[in-house]
Amino acid sequence: MTEQVIIFDTTLRDGEQSPGASMNAAEKMRLATQLEKLGVDVLEAGFPVASKGDFDAVSRIAGKLKKTTVAALARTSKSDIDRAWGAIQHAAKPRIHTFIATSDLHMHYKLNMTKDQVVKTAVEAVKYAGSFTDNVEFSAEDASRSDRDFLCKVFEAAIEAGATTINIPDTVGYAIPMEFSDLVKYVMSHTPNINKAVVSVHCHNDLGLATANTLAALSSGARQAEVTINGIGERAGNTSLEELVMALHTRPNYLPLRSNIKTELIYPTSRLVSMITGIIVQPNKAIVGANAFAHEAGIHQDGVLKNPMTYEIMKPETIGLSASKLVLGKHSGRHALRTHLKDMGYDLSDKELQLVFTKFKELADKKKHIVDEDLEVIVTEGILRPPDIFRLEYLHVTSGTTVFPMASVKLSINERSVQGAGYGNGPIDATFNSIAKLTGTQSELLRFSVSAITGGTDAQGEVTVRLSEEGLTALGRGADPDIITASAKAYVNGLNRLEYLKANPVVAMT
Repeated sequence: MTEQVIIFDTTLRDGEQSPGASMNAAEKMRLATQLEKLGVDVLEAGFPVASKGDFDAVSRIAGKLKKTTVAALARTSKSDIDRAWGAIQHAAKPRIHTFIATSDLHMHYKLNMTKDQVVKTAVEAVKYAGSFTDNVEFSAEDASRSDRDFLCKVFEAAIEAGATTINIPDTVGYAIPMEFSDLVKYVMSHTPNINKAVVSVHCHNDLGLATANTLAALSSGARQAEVTINGIGERAGNTSLEELVMALHTRPNYLPLRSNIKTELIYPTSRLVSMITGIIVQPNKAIVGANAFAHEAGIHQDGVLKNPMTYEIMKPETIGLSASKLVLGKHSGRHALRTHLKDMGYDLSDKELQLVFTKFKELADKKKHIVDEDLEVIVTEGILRPPDIFRLEYLHVTSGTTVFPMASVKLSINERSVQGAGYGNGPIDATFNSIAKLTGTQSELLRFSVSAITGGTDAQGEVTVRLSEEGLTALGRGADPDIITASAKAYVNGLNRLEYLKANPVVAMT
């Protein structure tokens, strides 16, 4: 009999901990809505005690979602749990997720606590969380490097205290599949009351084994998988939702498990996460990478033409790649635009539609055809981003083989226009120098990358930058048919994200 796997998505919490991948409240709300449509069972909306911005975003999401369980993360302190409950108390299906480290390494160096103290703290936290909701998850941080018998003792106590889900995290991506499978089996056979809770796993990808470890755990009895879209997250990332779900979908003969994920929404969701976070999906990424269904070798092309299954183990349509592209131009009207945006999942107000329509017409004057990816850029830049401190108003660049590159820039800073000019080693360097001088920022450019959103010489260029300032890191992205303008937009977006992080200091997870 096929059993269900609970898909616990933590893109908005652990995924946001990817360096520079901060999201504002509007972006989180849009992504949360998409994840509910995708069919995730549990959505970890954030870490409410981390900042006021995170609390507000979690609270808004909790009030919006109706089908998906909304979880909030909390350490084992009453203040954390109070803050978590404060954010999700109005959710249709709330869950408090509390955690404490259980490995000797963490207990000694990080917590400075004995094993008995850890068990006592865990029990008190679960009981306190249970006073608010009967849906409580307990995680033993660094479980894969913990003493197995102690792990079972902690889990037994947590379940007795009211935990309905116990989570076995491979926090630092240390485990290998056979080892992790054996750990799950051990916990399930040596924890007397384990039948009263759902066993969950949360794997990191430091050794590139997150998905393999999660599949191994599921084959050994775990029934909740904690994942992120595109596998984003701390360090090397988390188990990838799309990889896990499509493995179950493609190999039911070996893994007789099912999920509630609507697989045809996987690719659009992947694209949305990339757009919002600025983290580009690597071309050879499994399932959602640009090359995942591309065939260059002649022998492969010949085989696919004769029968796609020769070299494709799943159909592109299954993950949403066959969706019809928008074929609209400058003569298209509001109704056609609204209808297609709704099909894409954007239910805009009249005011928002007007804003998007104006930007759409501006782009249509530059491009013959507008495709879905172009519209995603317009909506992301025009709707999901709140009023920024810095906004690009004007850019003029002079460059060539016989002139010294110069950029003239006009910015709006807190609704006040300022302008200036600067030189550089090239047109983009000159542009960045001019913007930095006008904004008075001291950020360091750590990374710069450019790619085309679609094919064709008139495609919009998508630029991503990573900036660092005052110990903070932020990603910025911008798109435009002109690469230099796209670069300026990305740089300004990165500066705005840095300002957002400065205004919303995050409490470090300890």
